[in-house]
Amino acid sequence: MGFVPTRTRRNWVAVACLEHALRGCAVPEQGFMQVCHGKRSPLQRLAPGDRVVYYAPTRTMGGQDKVQAFVSAGLVLPGIPYPFDMGGGFVPYRRDVAYVPVQHAPIVPLLDALDFVEDRQRWGYKFRFGLFEVGDADMRRIAAAMQVAPDLLHFS
Repeated sequence: MGFVPTRTRRNWVAVACLEHALRGCAVPEQGFMQVCHGKRSPLQRLAPGDRVVYYAPTRTMGGQDKVQAFVSAGLVLPGIPYPFDMGGGFVPYRRDVAYVPVQHAPIVPLLDALDFVEDRQRWGYKFRFGLFEVGDADMRRIAAAMQVAPDLLHFS
């Protein structure tokens, strides 16, 4: 990834079931992300070089099979959101991401350390947005829990 972001790198948490999150990073250097049921507008907030991690609340979409872990991480690649025909009339928007090797990291042990968790009793509230920004400190904590080498996400 030899590109340099044109602005300060931002950090994002995207939300999808484990099954869907892992589809996006099946081919790490040619990965993609898709959020909020394929809407374009959330993806337009991201820029090349931004860091993104996926949080999976469940194994399957709408399922009761809890995962509650961060499951993938990568850097947004140059380009803009693009439509992708998945068949059956479903054409969601995607954004290209270069994923890095990770270990899944359960969120519960991190709850007291994450700045974006404002109320431990309602920690899941923010995830309902499907995509939200977090600070560098939180991204570093999540990446460390996922055993990501700092240089892979371009932390100085």
